[in-house]
Amino acid sequence: MITFTINDQKVTAKKGWTVLETAREYGIEIPTLCHHPAVKPSGACRLCMVELKEKNWSKLVASCIYPVAEGINVYTETPRVHNVRRWILEMLLASCPASPEISALAQAHGVVSTRFKIHDPSQTCMICGLCQRICEEVVGLSAIAVVDRGVHKKVGSPFMRPTDVCVACGCCLTVCPTGAMKDIFDTVRGEPKMPLTQLAM
Repeated sequence: MITFTINDQKVTAKKGWTVLETAREYGIEIPTLCHHPAVKPSGACRLCMVELKEKNWSKLVASCIYPVAEGINVYTETPRVHNVRRWILEMLLASCPASPEISALAQAHGVVSTRFKIHDPSQTCMICGLCQRICEEVVGLSAIAVVDRGVHKKVGSPFMRPTDVCVACGCCLTVCPTGAMKDIFDTVRGEPKMPLTQLAM
């Protein structure tokens, strides 16, 4: 077992755990959007930043991908952490301004507006790639892809053509942190090879 502290509280973790996993084991809240325990962490949203302190130095790390180590001192609620979370939430408000989930999360952290330019007021997708990872790692398919680069990056099917690789399992809808997959889903899924039947309620 590895022993370290979170907010001056002594904690122990198994080798290979991340700071976020350990915090959750102890009921310590760290906000995340792109993290899901069923898939490998990616550190895409950066909302889970925490501060590591040691004597006269400190650094910010993404807790979902930072491995635990003996004797480290982790802080989840410092002014520096709050500042970077507000920056990230402002950027998310600009990149997916139509997402009620992002708006609510931002307001919960005291962020009600953004200083960054909004390119698409109707956008709800934050392009965290969680839908792609759940499709590949849990369902075992590659029906979803993150395509293009930079400001043109978006989620869709490979080559942006509806694909019959999608089995309409809905896992991507379930894990999407902003609800954006509801609008993207029908552009990913091709025409089913057999008619889908409504399940009895």
